[in-house]
This record gives sequence, C-alpha cells and structure tokens, in this order.
Amino acid sequence: MSAARPPVALTIAGSDSGGGAGIVADLKTFEAHGVWGTTAVVAVTAQNTLGVQAFETLPPALVRAQIESVVTDIGVDAAKTGMLATADLVATVAGAVRALGVANLVVDPVLVSKHGDTLLADDAVGALRDELLPLATLVTPNLPEASVLVGFEVVDRPSMEAAARALVDLGAQVAYVKGGHLDEGSASPDCAFARGDDSARWFEGSRIPGRHTHGTGCVLSAAATAELARGMDPLDAAVAAKRFVEHAISAGLDLGSGVGPVNPGWERSGR
Repeated sequence: MSAARPPVALTIAGSDSGGGAGIVADLKTFEAHGVWGTTAVVAVTAQNTLGVQAFETLPPALVRAQIESVVTDIGVDAAKTGMLATADLVATVAGAVRALGVANLVVDPVLVSKHGDTLLADDAVGALRDELLPLATLVTPNLPEASVLVGFEVVDRPSMEAAARALVDLGAQVAYVKGGHLDEGSASPDCAFARGDDSARWFEGSRIPGRHTHGTGCVLSAAATAELARGMDPLDAAVAAKRFVEHAISAGLDLGSGVGPVNPGWERSGR
C-alpha cells in the first residue's frame, strides 16, 4: 500500500554552501513540519558563517523549467521565494507563478545577506514590488527590506504599521513586518496587517541573545510556507512561524567562526 500524499512546498531561492540559509534551510524547515520539500534553484552561492564569497545565477529559462517540472507533476500546495538576484529572474518567477496557478505564495524579499552582502540588484526591487508582491499570500520583510519596498524609513512601531498597510496596498494579502532590527532593547515585536482588516496586529517577542542568527528570515518564511501547505490561515501561519524560529534561534548551532546558523531541527535534537 502506498503512503498518502504529503503536503508539498516549493522553495524558489538560492543555495547556501554553509547549510544555514536559502534552499538548504528551507528544505530542513519543510521536513521539520512534515512537508515534502521541492526546489527551483535560482542561484548558487559560495557562502559560510563569514559571508558570501561568490555567487552565480542560473539562466531564467532553467529556473522556469524547474518550477514547471514540480508543479505539473508533483503539484505544489504552497511556495516561497527567497534570493532572486536580478530583475529578469524576478519577472521569470512571477510569470511562472501566474501561468501555473501557484497558490499560497510567501515572498521573503531577500535584499542582503546577514553579513551585508547584496543578493538583489537595485533594478530588481521595482520588479519585485510590481510583479511579485501582487501574487503574495504573505510577505515577510525585516525593517530594512520593508523600507526599500515601501519607499520610507521603517524604524519604529508607527512606521512598521504604515509599512504593513502599504505592502497590502501593493497587493499582498497579508504583510508580516519583522521587528528584529527595532531599537527596543530586549523586545522583538512583529507587526501584521491583512487585507480587509481595520487595524494592524502586534505579536510580541523577546530578543534572543547570541550569534546564531544566520537563516532566521529563510526559516521563518519556510515555516510559514509549510503551515500554508498544511492548510493554515496566512496570518496564523506567520505567527506559528515566529514561534518556530524562536526555538530555532535558541537552539542555534556552534558552527564556523562568524554568524552561526539557527537550527530548524531543534525539535528532533531536543534543544
């Protein structure tokens, strides 16, 4: 007897040779949620805990072919984007999502790495804003990413609320603005706004000390994607993902000499 089909999630992003972010972290997170992970590799990076030493993008036609291969055979219950690198690749991914009817899309607008390395060309920001955001079930920017997307500085709670509303106005169904960069001492609150709501919602959290923060954005967006694939509401999926990544940060692994990775396998490791 064959096993029942599991929920399927697709990550459209770059690799991380150090294993802490990108499609590698996404697949680990999908597995931790009992979701079958599939991939469309956009770029290959040479990367470790110290930074991104080099990367090469794949041809747009090959990226689209990967997405089509997965969607037309296996099927996709939810998908996420991460590093997209160029305007051409953003347009290619958006076109594939539209043409293939990919539902439950999480957009993690990756602009720079944890180490400050640029992962999205300046001329690709407009394409991400105009072509991909209108397809997003959920968008999960941090404060610098939100600032670039909405065109004003997002530095405090009022501007986080304004940014969340602006992102929904740009087309996202739910905007979840992460407050890890907020200057509130030990607090790390997130702000969410959903289409049709009258007011934003706040989700409080505590800043977790330590150097194990590489991959936090990838793991959070992947966890939300996994929950969407399992049928959860987008806002509930984002909140569940926040709690998941808090555990992953607390269980961060002592690898390398730079910014260590979070641990998506925290539940199995017992940490």
